[in-house]
Amino acid sequence: MYRPLRIALLAAFFPLAFSLAAQQQPNPLAPYIKEDASVLVLEHVTIIDGTGAAPQQDMRIDIAGSRIIAVQPANPSIPYPPSAKILDLTGKTVIPGIVGMHEHLFYPLPDRPDTGNAIYGEMADSAPRLYLAGGVTTARTAGSVEPYTDLELKKQIDAGLIPGPKLDVTGPYLEGRGTFALQMHQLADADDAGRTVDYWAAEGVTSFKAYNYITSDELKMAIRHAHFRGLKITGHLCSIGFKEAADMGIDNLEHGIVVDTEFYPGKRPDVCPNASAAEKDLETNVDVAGPDVAAMILDLVAHHVAITSTLAIFETFIPNRPPLAFEKAELKTLTPEAQRSYLATRARLAEQAANSNPLQQGGNPKLLKFEMQFEREFVSAGGLLTAGCDPTGYGGDVPGFGDQRNIELLVEAGFPPVQAIQIATLNGAKYLGQAATIGSIAPGKTADLVVLGANPAENIENIEKVETVFKDGVGYDPAKLIQSVTGLVGLR
Repeated sequence: MYRPLRIALLAAFFPLAFSLAAQQQPNPLAPYIKEDASVLVLEHVTIIDGTGAAPQQDMRIDIAGSRIIAVQPANPSIPYPPSAKILDLTGKTVIPGIVGMHEHLFYPLPDRPDTGNAIYGEMADSAPRLYLAGGVTTARTAGSVEPYTDLELKKQIDAGLIPGPKLDVTGPYLEGRGTFALQMHQLADADDAGRTVDYWAAEGVTSFKAYNYITSDELKMAIRHAHFRGLKITGHLCSIGFKEAADMGIDNLEHGIVVDTEFYPGKRPDVCPNASAAEKDLETNVDVAGPDVAAMILDLVAHHVAITSTLAIFETFIPNRPPLAFEKAELKTLTPEAQRSYLATRARLAEQAANSNPLQQGGNPKLLKFEMQFEREFVSAGGLLTAGCDPTGYGGDVPGFGDQRNIELLVEAGFPPVQAIQIATLNGAKYLGQAATIGSIAPGKTADLVVLGANPAENIENIEKVETVFKDGVGYDPAKLIQSVTGLVGLR
């Protein structure tokens, strides 16, 4: 009797011991968590709910677990949920978590030799934390140079091992022959495009992005294979115009009219024209409010093609923009080498402008205004405009910080602050098919929220005053997230 009893006791003991040991393991997210009560009440807040509606004053948000369970006026006669932790946030404003639609997990490595290749380093540690610290709770990566790394990062974030936003992982760039980037596979033909989509869909990516030199046959095949699997495909296109891509069935177009080459008189099928010539023609001969552009916009709207605003990356090519005062906080996140490289290029652009030398594509201040007007016209026509920071260029557009800046630039473009916030939140959720759960503040939705120190509807720069970021009902400390990767952007 003794031996069977001992075996039975051991069999019962070991699962209990393992369970207790697991419970005693420290939460790897704990150093960054500010609020983690199972039931929370955010009291006396101003709410900008993400729908474009006017701010609601002196409100209350009840959260249980990962969900919003009530949104109502802050009335002392309404009882609090049992065991709730009450946070008096008088003077604070709450917006939905940002749904970033053009984000990357890589960064342009500094100190590129004059004849060297454009190489991008994976910011596996810094990028996810900086997005979350900036208020981005959901992010589409919009093109990857290390798709396996992005997929593994998503697994770690979803498992609660590292902090970061919920990721919609885009596969490797679907690029044709002629790419500038060594890390991009150049498609051989349409069959290659289909095989690439099939392979990466099986590996777990949830969206795709076509790039500059893709041919029409390759794009058609990529769209067909992506849609067969219920996945969407966007494009930063040059060899193919917007209307042509819409006719093929593309779901989304990145950046806007400043990269659309269909109005260039020398445009040839499947050929990307000279960038400087196309840019000059766009500035000189295309009327953004004219009938040709209006017809293109209506065609995009009829085909339900969304546009992603990436004003923050375009701004970095404008001399002396953004203001260095805005850059001060994000510069601290860069390595010394990345800081030096960025500031040197910024100074060179300013010097070129002073000497009336041609700037890089996107570097013309008139074209930034042109793009801003196009985005207003697109929205006025009923188009779905989303937003993302596209942290590429020469390093001055940093995750999280760039998303805040893009919202500010939407306001500069003429959108009211509440509409700019809607573009950066609910519109992205709509595109992803997740508007029922994220993108706005309402009962039943996921508690992805950003607590700001002041009201961005009164001054849009208050969008930078992030005090707490709630993701799935857990409140993260942005200062601690930023501190944990200070000096690492450009390295890891």
